[in-house]
Amino acid sequence: MTDNTAENFPTVDFWRSLRYFNLYRLALAGIFVFLAEIFSSSLSLGPHNWKTFFVSSLLYAVATAASFVLLKLKWPRFALQLAGQVVADIVGLTVLAYASGGIQSSIGLLLLVSLAAAGLISRGKITLFFASLASIAALLEHAYAVLYDDADAALFVQVGLLCMAYFAVAWLAHTLAKYAVDSQLLAQRRGRDLVSLSEANRLVMRDMQDGVLVVDGEGVILQMNIRAEQLLRKSISPDSSLSAAFPILFGQYALWKQTGSASRDTLQLDVGLQARVRFVAIERNAENGAVIFLEDMRRIRAEAQQIKLAALGRLTANIAHEVRNPLSAISYATELLQEQQGDAGNRRLLQIVLDNTHRINQIVKDVMQLNRRDRAQPEVFELAAILRVFAEEFDLAERHAGVMVLTGLTAGEVSFDRGHLRQVLWNLCRNALRYGRKLPGSLVLAMSAENGLVMLDVQDDGPGISVEHQGKLFEPFFTTAPDGTGLGLYIAKELCEANGARLEYHADEERAGACFSITFGNIHRDGGVDEYGG
Repeated sequence: MTDNTAENFPTVDFWRSLRYFNLYRLALAGIFVFLAEIFSSSLSLGPHNWKTFFVSSLLYAVATAASFVLLKLKWPRFALQLAGQVVADIVGLTVLAYASGGIQSSIGLLLLVSLAAAGLISRGKITLFFASLASIAALLEHAYAVLYDDADAALFVQVGLLCMAYFAVAWLAHTLAKYAVDSQLLAQRRGRDLVSLSEANRLVMRDMQDGVLVVDGEGVILQMNIRAEQLLRKSISPDSSLSAAFPILFGQYALWKQTGSASRDTLQLDVGLQARVRFVAIERNAENGAVIFLEDMRRIRAEAQQIKLAALGRLTANIAHEVRNPLSAISYATELLQEQQGDAGNRRLLQIVLDNTHRINQIVKDVMQLNRRDRAQPEVFELAAILRVFAEEFDLAERHAGVMVLTGLTAGEVSFDRGHLRQVLWNLCRNALRYGRKLPGSLVLAMSAENGLVMLDVQDDGPGISVEHQGKLFEPFFTTAPDGTGLGLYIAKELCEANGARLEYHADEERAGACFSITFGNIHRDGGVDEYGG
């Protein structure tokens, strides 16, 4: 083959086509042998030289049968086998045509089939070379008949027309093969693109944070990602009916198809679980199906909350910076007035002013510490050693000896910013001491390890936290204490997340009081750390 089509298609396609062509040749040779043996020259086959016709038919059949052996061995290569079979057809059919009376026998027309088959199989311009060989063979055969068998020289015109037919069929077969090659290449490219798009679609749907369902016009679910299964709390098989699996969602879908809009944007899926529903037609006509998007309202609210908190953080940081200087001046001036005032009533009023300035200053400090989240410098250390040192400092600072108890101290390394960890522990322990009974053992720091993760529980013996307040514990500026700022737990949680850890509240049914748990991230051998759950 002159073209490089074999590089674009599997080799098996060429060999299979050549095998089919060889089957046709074997059937044709068998017919010639059968007709020559049974009907002799009564069918105008071999009347000029029956013996030559019969022997040529046998040799043609044997050569064709031998070609099957070469096809099975696939030796020699494909192009040589194709050329050999076509040349055998040209020689064999030309001899059979001569034995049957030359151009008038019409056996030469059978070469048109061989040339067409060669053009479609080879898919190259070599078919024109085969047409040239066939034309030369036809001209030589008729010339020999004219010189030695007194054939009519005027029949050269018919021979010439037959040669033109050879070239026309060869060129037509070559053109059709070229179009077939281009179509097959295009189909292969489209197939690869379709596979790539299908895989990309699967990956996108798998990793989307929103639930996605693809349904047809009848409401049959064609595709459904994992997030949709989580939101709808049901796993279904493909080709399931939306009406049977999710009747409420199907009602929204049917209403959207009729009116172009759903009756409501949000859909109640479970207790405390809502999803925003959005329908997008697959084509312009909604009757062909749609893509249904389910957006978890909890995630939307969380993102909105994060945006608000980010804006609030920038605003409060700027305000805190501006407030701190005049607040210091007010505090300093109040202290001077206290020293000068002898009246007890005035001194009490000044003390109120001073106490409130200290409270405002504490709020400013908490707000300023929010900026430390992005400057975490974690290091690996033994948690037990840090807890022992912290317990001593806490007892001395709070003057409540024995109130803190350490349990479960074992060898366990964590990765955390030391300053951040001290700030988190001070915040949690002061809260525990504030609400606890302040007796020996009222505050327990329990260290444990589970599934390769180090955990630290801070437990008090106070009244605990009510159920309605548990969901708001880590919200900024939420507090139940009259003198609290509402930023302590929020800052503690932010610092834990900045260090790859997680701070959670756990209600202990066996023991009264509040329990806050810190779960530290995994430590890699290279010094890196995975966030909790990673």
